[in-house]
Amino acid sequence: LRSALPSAGETMLVLVVGDFHIPTRAHSVPAKFKKLLVPGKIQHILCTGNLVTKETLDYLRSIASDVHVVKGDFDDGDYPDQKVINVGSFKIGLCHGHQIVPWGDKESIGLLQRQLDVDVMITGHTHELATWAVDGKFFINPGSITGSFSPCASAVTPSFVLVDVQPSSLVTYVYQLVGEDVKVDKIEHKKA
Repeated sequence: LRSALPSAGETMLVLVVGDFHIPTRAHSVPAKFKKLLVPGKIQHILCTGNLVTKETLDYLRSIASDVHVVKGDFDDGDYPDQKVINVGSFKIGLCHGHQIVPWGDKESIGLLQRQLDVDVMITGHTHELATWAVDGKFFINPGSITGSFSPCASAVTPSFVLVDVQPSSLVTYVYQLVGEDVKVDKIEHKKA
């Protein structure tokens, strides 16, 4: 397991994050996560929304200059409902997820992935970390970086995802704050 961020090298590091709910449901990003998320390491940030305040957006911009945000159900900002971003050879779809019914439903998320015609579909809203692959496509829900409560989940573990975008694959690092320890899992996905 790794407790530090992978090095950028010739690849691109993408932070996938969302559901902050600061200050309404959480005070801040956990200190152990803040120590990992430092400027100069990450090239892109893809956020599933629910930043709630401009200060949270400013925090993300302090980590990387290329920040993409979609509108969560608690955001007042002028963000789109969904967005498609190209990173390397991958086409990535981004949507908060409160618009997808039932919430977190893999088949409904798959329908949106096909409508957007993307290689990777990122959604949030449920505050539950999840990654899966179907028919050569990859799906990510980064959970809630602050671990803020949700009507969808009784206990929420703070989490975020870091994706190392390589020419034909994604190396995904899933970070979770379990008790006082940062747990990291690695998942590799090859482009279909």
